[in-house]
Amino acid sequence: MAQSSYLVGLVGSDTDRSLDVDLHEREAHRHNLRYLCRRVDADGGAFRGKGMPELLRACRNFGFSGLRVAPPYRRTVRPCLDELSQPAARLKAVDVIVFTEDGRTVGYNTDVVGRVAALVRGLPGIPLARVVQVGAGAAGSAAAHALLELKAEHLLVTDPDYERARALVEQLRQSSGGDRAEAFPAEELAARLASADGLVHTLSSGGTGCLDTSLSHALHKDLWVFDADRYLVHSRLLQTGCALGCRVLDAGGVMVNEAAAAFGLITGRTPHTSHMFGDFAEIMAEPQAHS
Repeated sequence: MAQSSYLVGLVGSDTDRSLDVDLHEREAHRHNLRYLCRRVDADGGAFRGKGMPELLRACRNFGFSGLRVAPPYRRTVRPCLDELSQPAARLKAVDVIVFTEDGRTVGYNTDVVGRVAALVRGLPGIPLARVVQVGAGAAGSAAAHALLELKAEHLLVTDPDYERARALVEQLRQSSGGDRAEAFPAEELAARLASADGLVHTLSSGGTGCLDTSLSHALHKDLWVFDADRYLVHSRLLQTGCALGCRVLDAGGVMVNEAAAAFGLITGRTPHTSHMFGDFAEIMAEPQAHS
């Protein structure tokens, strides 16, 4: 008999956010499933000082079907799992954990598939000969792998910390092969953008630092612009790009596609992603979404 009830835990520093929960619960309703999401405080209460292995055992014993994992636990939980999907192993980060019927814990990462799907849907047919990416952290790693999967010919990566950009490029060369990725120092941003087809921004809100001024002055109408910071749906960068006539894309599609992928992994059901985009638009139109 197919499972019809799911208990899903939310682990991490941003688990007070309700949008991901709303998307999952609305999709579950379309499948006639009972689907409850509950916050799991890994640093407080019964789990204080006990570590990830104990948290995973407790969640399994309590009847959780799976967990959604947010920073800062996406990397630390990885060694505690029985199995990793290929993307989770490649990015060394886990954002979905499924408790299987035979007692195993399996870790997945939806970051790359979420960004690939967002770009394909939101910016179809964009040129990918030369793409500049700003940011080389966790979000930057996912975006860079997504761009290479989409066959970007030349990916140029910068970051306020140049060594972090170099480390990401080295990781890309080891995991993807070839030399399609290149790191460059932040002071070269304007020159690199002048000959680029597209710009991908992956730094969190306020994390651009000294690159803010460079970005605002270096955009041009022939660029497409993807602001991949998932929580910054209407950013100054995209507003500037729109004013110049650029094709632009916010991170809403990343959130929806990641939520859809996670729902499918936890339930084994095929999500109605197009309906989830409708849910997202409806939720974001509500007054409290902008408060």
